[in-house]
Amino acid sequence: MVQSYAPLVLPPNVTREAFNKFLSACQDAVGSENIDVITSTAQIDDGDYMKPNYTHDPHHVLKQDFFLASAVIAPRNVADVQVIVKAANETHVPLWPISIGRNSGYGGAAPRVSGSVVLNMGKNMNKILEVNVEGAYCLVEPGVTFHDLHKYLVEHNLRDKLWLDVPDLGGGSILGNTLERGVGYTPYGDHFMMHSGIELVLPSGELIRTGMGAMPNPKSKEGTRPEDQPWNESAQLFNYGFGPYIDGIFTQSNLGIATKMGMWLMPNPGGYQSYLITIPREEDLKQAVDIIRPLRLGMILQNVPTIRHILLDAAVLNHKSHYTSDINRPLNDEELDKIAKDLNLGRWNFYGALYGPEPIRNAMFEVVKQSFSAIPGAKFYFPEDRKEENSILHTRHKTMQGIPTYDELRWVSWLPNGSHLFFSPIAPVNGAEATKQFSITKKRCLEADLDFLGTFTIGMREMHHIVCIVFDRKNEEQKKKVHWLIKTLIDDCAKEGWGEYRTHLAVMDQIMDTYSFNNNVFRRFNETIKDAVDPNGIIAPGKSGVWPKRFDREQWKL
Repeated sequence: MVQSYAPLVLPPNVTREAFNKFLSACQDAVGSENIDVITSTAQIDDGDYMKPNYTHDPHHVLKQDFFLASAVIAPRNVADVQVIVKAANETHVPLWPISIGRNSGYGGAAPRVSGSVVLNMGKNMNKILEVNVEGAYCLVEPGVTFHDLHKYLVEHNLRDKLWLDVPDLGGGSILGNTLERGVGYTPYGDHFMMHSGIELVLPSGELIRTGMGAMPNPKSKEGTRPEDQPWNESAQLFNYGFGPYIDGIFTQSNLGIATKMGMWLMPNPGGYQSYLITIPREEDLKQAVDIIRPLRLGMILQNVPTIRHILLDAAVLNHKSHYTSDINRPLNDEELDKIAKDLNLGRWNFYGALYGPEPIRNAMFEVVKQSFSAIPGAKFYFPEDRKEENSILHTRHKTMQGIPTYDELRWVSWLPNGSHLFFSPIAPVNGAEATKQFSITKKRCLEADLDFLGTFTIGMREMHHIVCIVFDRKNEEQKKKVHWLIKTLIDDCAKEGWGEYRTHLAVMDQIMDTYSFNNNVFRRFNETIKDAVDPNGIIAPGKSGVWPKRFDREQWKL
């Protein structure tokens, strides 16, 4: 007998009967223990980073249940995913695949269309399938975190041979972070650049492998299911294969459900040294960025370094109440200077690293030091120079050599009931442009009665400007200001030609509309592909502002 469920919210245009038919088919495949239907408000708990909830956005900038799942299903293997996709096609139940639900600051595990069924791909599919030392790569399932892989390397005595690249927090999914085009801080910091081969279940239910993975391994036994066949031995070595390169259309997209991914690992460079350069004045940003550009282009700066604003570092070390008795107003310049002095930091702080044998590191640091010495008052530190117990440099020392940490979680608690939203425009590595972008974003933060916390993460030829909008999620007035702030910043930056590279659910449509060259042909092209491969619109409708025909874009966009 089919059990009847009454979720708090049904998928749009799906009857309760059809929803329960879908669940019945899924239960036969994955078992009832891997299905959680959201029938009570008691299940809508914000949780935390280490124990995420999969029902909604834990850092909700709109109402807590604005983006709400109808159910959460955790497939155990590829076959389960295919059964779920088949049932979704038959009943038109939309699916929202996640890896482990820690897409923090961008919506967490919440679906863009309320009532969608969240697929928790990482709960059961969490195996490290291969670590190849000679080829310096790994093959992982969605549930493998940066912490998991680092632990594997240590436990198997491989850390002296291979490093992985990690983002600020070590608990994220390697596959999930890469498909969102996330970044880390070693020379392998561009994660999507370092992937090789993706396995996905398409909206049709078929299984596809990209790049060289599309070529069968001659060692495959006849009759073996596709998901159980070994990969072509070049699949994780050469990511392009033959013909159109399709991997990119599966990033930040709604065209498939990833089940495996290859990732390049960094050979141990044979030596490492992290350092900090404190930059005393906010207006020094212009000179600092212009110093950075030729050093990064010339690979003197080998890794993905960061220029962090003083309040980001301060927020990692203490709550705002530690620095002021009035937490309801932004800190002023005098207070920022005092914080910088007390913490022995600059108004901007540059964290970089050197890799390779000692003579190479020494030569490169001399160039770096000579270049940054042009900034009056700049100071230089190695980790051993900073005796503070909670020095940010000690944390970055680990991060920039691929050791996962969780210290960055602390800045989210800058305010009570701390939540955050990321605003992430791309900035040229140009001092005047970076200063202008910082000025606009800081001005708007102050207008919203919020502090500016942010960092510039330097890529090869651009900078990810990560503005960390921290707010009290139990303060409804502040949440309204935050929503106004990010919408306003999107428009401000679009007027300057600056686009965001990644965003929160609530503003995906707005950002997609800023990529409007030639009558929004970019969006229209993506929606043409969407309708061709997913005619029933079941996979993540609305993801990145791409809507299937089944959902009227004008009705659904925010």
